[in-house]
Amino acid sequence: MSATSLVGGTEDYTHQAAARMTGKYRYIDFERSLGGGAPAVSARLLSQEPERDAAGRIVRLRAARPSLTPREIAQLFQPYVSQRFLDQFKTVAPLAAYLVLFQLLILRQLVQDSWLITGGLLAVILGLMFFMEGLKLGLMPFGTVIGSTLPRKSSLPVVLIITLLLGIGVTFAEPAISALKMAGQNVAVERAPYLYALLNDWAGTLVLVVGVSVGLAAVVGTLRFLYGWSLKPLIYLTLAPVLALTVYAALRPELAKALGLAWDTGGVTTGPVTVPLVLSLGIGIAAAAGKGDSGLSGFGIVTLASLVPVGGVLLLLLYVASILSPEQIVAAHAAQAAAAAAPAWYERSPSLEIVSGIRAILPLVVFLFLVLSALLREKLPHRSEIFLGIAFTIIGMCIFNIGLTYGLSKLGGSAGGLVPVAFMEVAGFADSPLYVYAVGLSLALLFAFVLGFGATVAEPALNALGITAEQLTNGVFKKRTLILAVSTGVAFGVALGLLKLIFDLPLVYMILAGYLLALVLTVVSSEEFVNVAWDSAGVTTGPITVPLVLAMGLGFGNATHAVEGFGILSMASIGPIITVLLSGLWSRYRTGAQARAARTPITANIKTSEVFL
Repeated sequence: MSATSLVGGTEDYTHQAAARMTGKYRYIDFERSLGGGAPAVSARLLSQEPERDAAGRIVRLRAARPSLTPREIAQLFQPYVSQRFLDQFKTVAPLAAYLVLFQLLILRQLVQDSWLITGGLLAVILGLMFFMEGLKLGLMPFGTVIGSTLPRKSSLPVVLIITLLLGIGVTFAEPAISALKMAGQNVAVERAPYLYALLNDWAGTLVLVVGVSVGLAAVVGTLRFLYGWSLKPLIYLTLAPVLALTVYAALRPELAKALGLAWDTGGVTTGPVTVPLVLSLGIGIAAAAGKGDSGLSGFGIVTLASLVPVGGVLLLLLYVASILSPEQIVAAHAAQAAAAAAPAWYERSPSLEIVSGIRAILPLVVFLFLVLSALLREKLPHRSEIFLGIAFTIIGMCIFNIGLTYGLSKLGGSAGGLVPVAFMEVAGFADSPLYVYAVGLSLALLFAFVLGFGATVAEPALNALGITAEQLTNGVFKKRTLILAVSTGVAFGVALGLLKLIFDLPLVYMILAGYLLALVLTVVSSEEFVNVAWDSAGVTTGPITVPLVLAMGLGFGNATHAVEGFGILSMASIGPIITVLLSGLWSRYRTGAQARAARTPITANIKTSEVFL
């Protein structure tokens, strides 16, 4: 999948990546490569003032400073800003409206803190608007310059080390990581000690392990670009040890409570920062080695970046279990609670969200700048524009974190905590259950299904992936088919995750059944469909979907007194892999059947002619 298959607003890059895969180019790209198209003239050349000497002769031309009123400046930027605001509004507003309407009409409950949640959702929209624009103006050019220059000026081991470090940096910068950290506040240490320890006492180490895992996945994905490896063996080699670790942890009751977290981290890692930067570096290395035109370009890193972190978190879980017992974790928490002092200003909201936003982006920018200036000795092109983009990214991350705290997490947790009222008695709600058990349970599952389907259809990246898939398969796999397959897979996955919380189903059985089925389908599917299917799971984990699903799962788990509310995101990741592979097999069967039907009349006519002769 191309870098921007997971990032909205960068459609040109997606078309170019698809063109490399299929050998087809748009005419406008051909025109641009030749320098053709409409002539462009700098506004500065049209607004120069002549400077004359004493004799009245023109000595030089001096650029005139434009004089614009605040109203004219606002009119100039209004179309630019409104379009980007509208892009994020289309993603957030329908999901928020669905949650509110379901709560009001079906659950018959008012939304608590409605004005606070509304302000938080507005902050999410504004934060994403600044963040995505800053990503395109600031961080993406860094990745492009480094990806095209690093392979030419450094040896392969140095390139792979930079790729590993970049994977760590971009993981800290992922917006969804903040949602994962916030989830630790809702875990009861007495009920799930190791899960609590990972999300609180070991939170920094957890993110570091996830980052190292993403870096390793980026290294393997880059080597795949370089040597043209098939994705299928890499999937088998990665899944085998991860599933083995999952089974081992599932056999120990206390460790089994953290399995949902481990598998959910795979969905958090493939977001709008990780994929573009790491993928642009990988494709740049492949292009420098003369392998950039391979049909493999753009595929593999997303898949591996979703699977390898699961194994990393499971290994961290086993390490924590080897040095700490559940009793020690509970005792340490009690001691900390007794000695807890008032938190410092930077540990309280909203200062905490602002500090976290700066910490997430600034180290990554410093690392990229050091690689470019110290290692590559290259100057940063369009420096003022890139620095403006970086400022937008930091501002957007801070605003998004605030919106996440007061908007998305509150709304998702509220809706998730109220859904059980439909089918079971919940403390604090006199009229619960609202419906007969079968009807209420069906409404809860329908709520999860529609939420998963709507959240996926709203992802701008899915449309870009559909275009890439249709071109890669020469029209056999239609864009509309992919969108429906991915959305349906996510919807079923979210509903299954909800069933897991309602009936306290062991997650290990659901994971094993899902991935074993996916492996069987992978064996019988062609390489093109495998590439699209396994990377499609990354489309489901946008900066909106992850916080909503996590908050909903934790809220639902608290209301139903489940041990933990994780696992829904992992089911939402395996679902689309299965549905896309099934759709691919069906499309291939239909294409073959049509080809055989087209040949049959010709054969029959030949035999008939032979009889008459």
